Amino acid sequence: MDIKRVAIDAVNETIVMTVVHMDYKGQVAKRINEKMPLATVKGFRKGAVPKDLVEKQYGKAIKQEEVQKVVDLALERFVQSERLNLLGTPLPKVNENFDWSAEELTFEYEIGLVPNFELDLEAKNDIVKYVVTADDKLIDGQVERIQKQFGTAIPQEVVAADSDVTGTFSNEEKGINNATTIAADLFKDKATFDLFIGKKVGDVVTVNTKGLFEDDHQLMDVMKVAHDDVHGLDVDVNFTIEAINTAELAELNQELFDKLFGAGTISSLEELKGKIKEDAESQFAAQADQKLLGDVTEFLIENTKFDLPAEFLKKWLQTVSEKKLTPEEAEVEYARSEKGLRFQLIEGRAMAQSDIKITFEDLKTFTTKNIRQQMAQFGQTNPTEEEVQGIVARVLSNQDEVKRLSDQVVAEKLLEVFKEKANPTTKEVTYEEFIAASYGE
Repeated sequence: MDIKRVAIDAVNETIVMTVVHMDYKGQVAKRINEKMPLATVKGFRKGAVPKDLVEKQYGKAIKQEEVQKVVDLALERFVQSERLNLLGTPLPKVNENFDWSAEELTFEYEIGLVPNFELDLEAKNDIVKYVVTADDKLIDGQVERIQKQFGTAIPQEVVAADSDVTGTFSNEEKGINNATTIAADLFKDKATFDLFIGKKVGDVVTVNTKGLFEDDHQLMDVMKVAHDDVHGLDVDVNFTIEAINTAELAELNQELFDKLFGAGTISSLEELKGKIKEDAESQFAAQADQKLLGDVTEFLIENTKFDLPAEFLKKWLQTVSEKKLTPEEAEVEYARSEKGLRFQLIEGRAMAQSDIKITFEDLKTFTTKNIRQQMAQFGQTNPTEEEVQGIVARVLSNQDEVKRLSDQVVAEKLLEVFKEKANPTTKEVTYEEFIAASYGE
């Protein structure tokens, strides 16, 4: 057998394989001999069919099967021996006039190669690393929410200016159907809440979404509107009242402090505010890290130029989809996935350049930290090591979870590299400013 690569360009090649009789004749003869005792041809007893008739009846199909086996094995070994870094898998070129009776059988396979490119992690950029602080407004608001949460809810017959009103926002056309609790300070225009004054359980109040809140993004929290839909959304929504309460605020005393954080952890309002600030800024730091990772990723995708075997990949997508794609559908699917593919290649190059490797111990350590954090959220602040490791073992026995957690470990390690190499500008902002920056406004 002769096998060779024919370069088309930097990311497209053809593998050409020439198969001769000697490559498959022994296996074909063996299969024919195995077939003879089982062959059935009219006019002959089973097992007594002459060999030439068996060959005539079954020989072509057996030859095709055995040649394909030879080709498949040779192709796999060739890819390995040449250390080809492929995108997708080899695609056979279709030859409508293929002659199976020829002395030499030639097969061609298209392949797409991973591009070779330079990745400059230290390229000049305008990326910002946000340090998000919890300001007094946020902290005071959280203190009040705690007092309401642990206070006493007093049911009311009608809505008053100091009421908390529980109900559901709905708009069938926009798919809005979300239960929430509102108060007078929720809306941008305080007069909007006047529409609720005097209403009872079961009543419906209609408001318009345009300019309803200080920030349109609040529609995401209050009504679960998708981010792409919030800007300038101008529709009427109904709010069906389901409960009306006023809150007798909980007293800020040691009993409440102990209930919140455990006995003796804090003992004053100032310490409570300090704890709220610490916890909030810890959460904000995680969100800021995710934004930084996203911003660096976007920068690298936009500024790292390399060609992809686009036409090959579009054809390949048609062969691997569960539902066979038309060329037009493959074009759409490729356009949708190209950016993700580019980042996968960039991510791999960044890991290689920075010598990032993921070990099982890395994965176990990361999972253990996550499990402890989750247990703490549910009040299990002092689990035993045996309890934690038992959960870790169960999680890591699930291959889908291993893949998900491995991706998170990679992201965490890449983030540290990006922080160092990309040298982003640090900027201190409030949470409101950070939200505005996150959505490009």
